[in-house]
Amino acid sequence: MTENKISSEKITAFARYLRQAERSSGTIENYLRHVRAFTSWLGDRPVTKEAASDWKEHLLSQDYCPSSVNAMLGGLNRFFDFAGWQEYQVKALRLQRRLFREDSKELTRAEYERLVAAALALGRERLALLIEAICATGIRVSEVRYLTVEAAERGKAEISLKGKIRTILIPSKLRRKLLKYARKNKTASGEIFLTRSGKGLSRKQIWAEMKAICETAGVAPSKVFPHNLRHLFARTFYRVCRDVAKLADVLGHSSIETTRIYLISTGAEHARQLEGLGLVE
Repeated sequence: MTENKISSEKITAFARYLRQAERSSGTIENYLRHVRAFTSWLGDRPVTKEAASDWKEHLLSQDYCPSSVNAMLGGLNRFFDFAGWQEYQVKALRLQRRLFREDSKELTRAEYERLVAAALALGRERLALLIEAICATGIRVSEVRYLTVEAAERGKAEISLKGKIRTILIPSKLRRKLLKYARKNKTASGEIFLTRSGKGLSRKQIWAEMKAICETAGVAPSKVFPHNLRHLFARTFYRVCRDVAKLADVLGHSSIETTRIYLISTGAEHARQLEGLGLVE
């Protein structure tokens, strides 16, 4: 019986397949990290159903949260599907839908405003505007490249991702700020957020720059990452329109269930709701 091994060539081919499938750079990075983690843990042993199941148990023993375990298994299962090894796929953990989000992970409106103020105080004008742009439009960090001079002039950005195209409206105040910033930096066309060498900002660079201002802003680093700005946009948008289907379209979600995750209340809000029931005399 032929022993199946995960070679660097297979992983490279998997990355190429994901790019051709137009998966986002963040998704590709995560999938590859999970496959490499499994490969490192596996060592010289061949890939088997038992080995994949053992890795699942190993992850649980390392105190990973269930959602993290499922994310890692999802990346590995996608690789198995690509390699034609469907028989090795393992089932994800069954999770009860969360009723509320941990307060320690929730970025508040006040904290967002402190991040913008801190970036400006530190002379990081590009970062301040980038934080505002992500939060005011709800775009993914991988979609920042669609914020171009042309999009700001039109007042809307056409985003193409995962085989779908959606239109994101750019608020008038943000439009003016983007165009002013572009003029100041002599950017006549194309992407607005660029490095000094004229290249687009990478996901890692945006993460690093946001983390670097946490102390000045007085915001816990655990709350500061681009996707949390998208969550804040979603909650704010929903409070205004109360239309989860419309919000799903704006965010580019194919499933409303995904959008509902963004709208989970915090533990503190959940506790206030329970107190408000008045069921204890």
